[in-house]
Order: sequence, then C-alpha cells, then structure tokens
Amino acid sequence: MVNNRSLLIVGTLAAVAWLASNTLYVVDETERAVKLRFGEVVEENIQPGLHVKVPIAQTVRKFDTRLLTLDTDTSRYLTLEQKAVIVDSYVKWQVVNPTRYYEATAGDEMMAIRLIQPRVDESLRNEFGRLNLQEIIAERRDDLMIGPTEELDNLMRDELGVAIRDIRIKRIDLPEDVSAAVFERMRSEREREAREWRAQGQEEAERIRANADRRRQVLIAQANERAETLRGEGDAEAAGIFSEAYGQDQEFFAFWRSLNAYRNSFSGDGNMLVLEPDSDFFRYLRSASPSNGEGGGQSGTGNSEE
Repeated sequence: MVNNRSLLIVGTLAAVAWLASNTLYVVDETERAVKLRFGEVVEENIQPGLHVKVPIAQTVRKFDTRLLTLDTDTSRYLTLEQKAVIVDSYVKWQVVNPTRYYEATAGDEMMAIRLIQPRVDESLRNEFGRLNLQEIIAERRDDLMIGPTEELDNLMRDELGVAIRDIRIKRIDLPEDVSAAVFERMRSEREREAREWRAQGQEEAERIRANADRRRQVLIAQANERAETLRGEGDAEAAGIFSEAYGQDQEFFAFWRSLNAYRNSFSGDGNMLVLEPDSDFFRYLRSASPSNGEGGGQSGTGNSEE
C-alpha cells in the first residue's frame, strides 16, 4: 500500500510537471512569439512574460527581435559611366512582424538571410548604377545609403516581416584594371588645381609687389621733395649769411676768398699754374698800396709773404 501510494504521488507530480511545462511558457525580453495550432497561427506578436497554451494541440515559436547583422558578399557593381567598383557592405536587420516572418521563413534565420541578401545586392546595384564614380567617391557613405535603406526597409517589412535598420559600406575599391587610370586622372586633376593655385598666388604676389613698388616710389619722391626743400632753405639761409658777411667788410671778404683760392691751388705736390704776371689772381700777392704810411707798408709786406 505504501509503495503504491508513493508511486501514485510520484506519477501525479510527474503529470503535473509535464502539464505545467507544456501549458506554461515564458517569452524573454529580447523575443517575440506566435502561437500555433497544428501549424496555423492563432495568436500573433506575443509580448514578453508568462503565458499559457494548450498542451499538444498548440505550440509556440519564439523569434529573436534584437538587432542582427548580415555581412553581405563582396560584389562588383557598375557606375553610371559603366566603371566597375568592388563593394563590401553589411546590413543591420530586425524582426518586427513575427507572424509574417514565420510565414515567409518558417522561423529559419538562415532562410531569412538567403532572402534578404539578393534584395540588398539588387538595391545597391541600382544605387551605384545611377551615380558616377566621382559622386561615389565624393559623397559621404552614410548619405549614399539612405535611399537603399529606406527602399529596402519598406519592401522587407511587407515580404518578410523584418525591418532593415541600416546598410553600411565597409569598403569601396576599384578593380586593378581601372585603378591606374583613375589614379592618373585624379593626379592630373590635382596638378591642374595646383597650377591654378600657383597662378593665383603669383598674380597676388605681382599685385602686392606692384603696390609695394608704387608706395616705394611715392615715399622716395616725397623724401626727395623734402630733401630739396630743406636743401633750398639751407642754401637760401647760407646765401643770406654769406651776403650779410660780405656786406660788413667787402675788402676783407675778397681777401679771405683769395687766401682760400691760394690754399686750394697750391695744396698738392708739384702744382703749377701758368698765368699772366698782372693777373687778378695775384692781386693780393703783389705789394698793395699802403692806405696809411708804415701801417700800409706792413700790410703790403704781409700780403707778399702770404
């Protein structure tokens, strides 16, 4: 009896545990779920928490709703001018409609990736096909992917029940057969820009140099004008002083000028002058007529000695 009772209790507990495990289920915060009855969806988008289902007849499929990453295959695309570029990209996607996601992929993440990747490839091919190479290189990659991301997001929500949150370009390369030509064209463009900048710099330098020369000429002219003015004023003042001194004693002034002439004429070695004896140059070397007796004689003697 005791053994039978124990077996009954154990069996009852096992049945309760089985019933509880097949009746109660928990949806995690990072998940969403759908409830199925013999494969048909009977409850959509079940939120996180503890829920109840009918054992055996109903099953629950849970899906990860966190942001997932799809690394796409490196692809070769043609630009508007039919030049090839090698693009490496990745996609951020997320399950937003569990029911549609289950119907389209049976809840298989690999199936979803196989359906998303061709769509991404087609969208990028169309985007690169409408741009030329210069625009692809010059534009920011984030701005370049806005259009494909929005277009693909609207499409995938309807088809797969997933949202395309972002498409990012990891690398854009040129094929080896066109890299050299593109780099040569870029180098030529940079050299042309450098020549333009040099020409502008030379033009600016010539303009600055011309302005400096003009200012120099103006300053020199002003300085010369000032110098001539000061020289004229000095000469006028010297002439006034000279005239005033000459007026005080004309005879002495003439004598002094003659002495300076003698000194300058005979200052060097071997100086020789050929003049008439009665030349005015020797007026003060000849005996001067005395103006008053002995004093005049002394004066004449002094002049002769000088």
